[in-house]
Amino acid sequence: MVAARRGLWFSLLVCALMLLKAQGFSVPITYVENGVFCLDGRPPAYHFDKGFGAGINNWLVFIEGGGWCNDVTTCHVRANTGFGSSKKMGEEVNFTGILSNEQKYNPDFYNWNRIEVKYCDGASFTGDLEAVDPATNLHFRGARVFLAVMKDLLMAILSGCSAGGLASILYCDNFRALFPVGTRVKCLADAGYFINVKDISDASHIEEFFAQVVATHGSIKHLPASCTQEVEPRIGKHCFFPQYVAGQVMTPLFIVNSAYDKWQINQILVPIDADPVKSIKLCLVNKKIPKQSFAGLPMQNSRNRCNPSTDGITSRLRK
Repeated sequence: MVAARRGLWFSLLVCALMLLKAQGFSVPITYVENGVFCLDGRPPAYHFDKGFGAGINNWLVFIEGGGWCNDVTTCHVRANTGFGSSKKMGEEVNFTGILSNEQKYNPDFYNWNRIEVKYCDGASFTGDLEAVDPATNLHFRGARVFLAVMKDLLMAILSGCSAGGLASILYCDNFRALFPVGTRVKCLADAGYFINVKDISDASHIEEFFAQVVATHGSIKHLPASCTQEVEPRIGKHCFFPQYVAGQVMTPLFIVNSAYDKWQINQILVPIDADPVKSIKLCLVNKKIPKQSFAGLPMQNSRNRCNPSTDGITSRLRK
């Protein structure tokens, strides 16, 4: 658990550093006060910067990343952070990369309406349990948060980073259904293609972890029906993994992932429980992990995790 938490915060730190590298500007927070809740029972939120000029009628929504909580204990911890409570979120966020309003940094979307949705449920916005434990006051209702925020906005591109990237895959077709026929809608998942493979000790580490996320949050009914209706209920939890879902997504979906995703190597292929003496640390440093683990995925070798850059994808997104 400690190792997983370290991996989460390392991933978030990388995201933050990549954002700070580019020229940005501060955007204030907007709270959604319509009866939906973050983990701790407070309202969800987003940051919105209005478009201008030729982009005034176009919308881009970016979903924040931040890992998951897989049981009441970890969710209770999360509820006391900015990834589970709007009380802990900053009043402003720095818009850079694909969210920048400067043409030289974001030539395709700089003048669009740009939104960052704050991630505060711990299950990639899939949870939907009515009951609230009075002892913890945890609200597992991420699916309602997603719908409420989307109804509060209108948009054309659904994107996200890490856990937010996973949400953009899981919700891609549902997102498209919110718009009138004829509307151009596309989805972009940045570092959100988490693979279901056994670790080096032949244990199903990540499968068990995601199964706990799905069970804790009651997520199964909000996973893509194109997947859950095709498998037995006992393996419906697999539909939290993009590899069982992405091929059935009907809406145009763009996936950006590093061929050597450090988080997935450290947390999925070589979690600390599978390599307690760090016998393959040198292999990790030298990037010797077999690339075939990620074979067949449209990934780029040089991409850093959670870098919402526009390089190489925006011309295709706009078509």
